[in-house]
Amino acid sequence: MRRLDGQVMWSDRNQGSWGDEANEHRLCGTPHPDRGATDPELGVGVARYACPRRPGSRVRSALAAIRIVLLICIPNGLAAADSGAIPPQAGSTFRDCSNCPEMVVIPDGTFLMGTSPREAEQVLGAVDFIRSFVVKRSVAEEQPQHLVRIGPPFALGKYPVTRGEFAAFVRDTGYTATGGCIFFDNHRYPIHPEDGWDNPGFPQTNLDPVVCVGWQDAQAYVSWLNDKLETNGAQRNEGKYRLPTEAEWEYGARANQQTLRWWGDEIGRGNADCDGCGSLWDHKGTAPAGSFHVNQFGLYDVLGTVREWTEDCWNADYKAAPSDGSAWIAGDCSERVIRGGDWSSDSWILRSASRTRNDIAGRANYVGFRVAKTVY
Repeated sequence: MRRLDGQVMWSDRNQGSWGDEANEHRLCGTPHPDRGATDPELGVGVARYACPRRPGSRVRSALAAIRIVLLICIPNGLAAADSGAIPPQAGSTFRDCSNCPEMVVIPDGTFLMGTSPREAEQVLGAVDFIRSFVVKRSVAEEQPQHLVRIGPPFALGKYPVTRGEFAAFVRDTGYTATGGCIFFDNHRYPIHPEDGWDNPGFPQTNLDPVVCVGWQDAQAYVSWLNDKLETNGAQRNEGKYRLPTEAEWEYGARANQQTLRWWGDEIGRGNADCDGCGSLWDHKGTAPAGSFHVNQFGLYDVLGTVREWTEDCWNADYKAAPSDGSAWIAGDCSERVIRGGDWSSDSWILRSASRTRNDIAGRANYVGFRVAKTVY
C-alpha cells in the first residue's frame, strides 16, 4: 500500500562508505561485478555503477541554501516528504488494526446519482399493479437524477461491519444497546424489547453483518475505532473513520456502472440476498459477508443482506442535494438515510439508487452499516 520512490544506489558496506574519499575514488566508475543482480536487502535491481560523481562545493552550498529556504517557507510539505507518507492508492486495501474492518480505497470521479425517468419506467414495468403505487412513491424520492463529483479518493469497508467486529467493540467498551429491535415477520414489524444485535431472530455467525444497530450505535462504533487508533499511536495521517455520505455510498455501490445494479439491470439469480434473489438465504436472514460476487470497486454485499446507515439527514427528493459528495446535513435529521435493500426486501428495491430512512434510535434485524474513512 505504500511504495518507496527515489533512486537506489549500491554501496559496498565491506569496502567503505560514501563518505570515504579513498574508497569512493576507487569504486566510482567501476561496474558492479553483479550487474543486473538484486540487492538482497532492498529487493530491487542494483545500479551499473557504484556511485555518481560527487557535486562540487559550490553546488553543495547552493543545494543547502535552497533547503534552508524550503524549510522556512514550506515546513509542512518537507516534513511530509521526509516522513515518506504516501496516500494509499485507489483499489488498494488496508486494515488499521487486527479487529478493525478491512477497507478498500475508492477512486475519485463523477457519476449520475439517483433515478432517471427512463429507469423509473423500467422499475415500474417489473412490478405488478398493487406494488406499482409503492414503487412510484419510492422512485420519486430518488429524483431528480443529478451529477455528483466525488473527490478526493476515500475508503469504504470491504464488507458491512460484521457481528464479530461489533462484538469486539462491545467487549472493549462495555457498550449496551437498549430498547429492543424491530423484527421482520412476513411484512409485519413487531418490536422485541429484549432482543438486539446478539439475538436478531435468526441464526448468525461472527462473519454475518451485524443487525439490530441504530445510527447512534454505528456512530459509537466509529468513535471507538478512532479512539482505539489514537490510543495505540497508530492513527493514520489521512483522516478518521466515519459513516459514508449517501453520495459516497451510491458511488461505491454503482462502481462506475449506470445500470440499475452493479452487475446489470436484471436481478438475476444468486447475485444477492433478498426476497426473490435466488440465494440460500432469501427471506430467511443475513448471508455471511462476502457470500456473493464483488463489485468493480472491490466491495461486497452493497445490495441485499442488510440495509446500511449513511451520515445524511432525510430529504424526500434531491432538489437541493449537494453535488460535491458531502453529507446533506439539512432536512429531517431525526431520521437518517439507509441504503441497499436487505434479506427481506422485494427484489425491485435492490438497486443502486434505492433509498429510504429510519429513526436514528431505531434498530431493525435487517439494518446494519458499513464504515468509511477519509484517506486524503
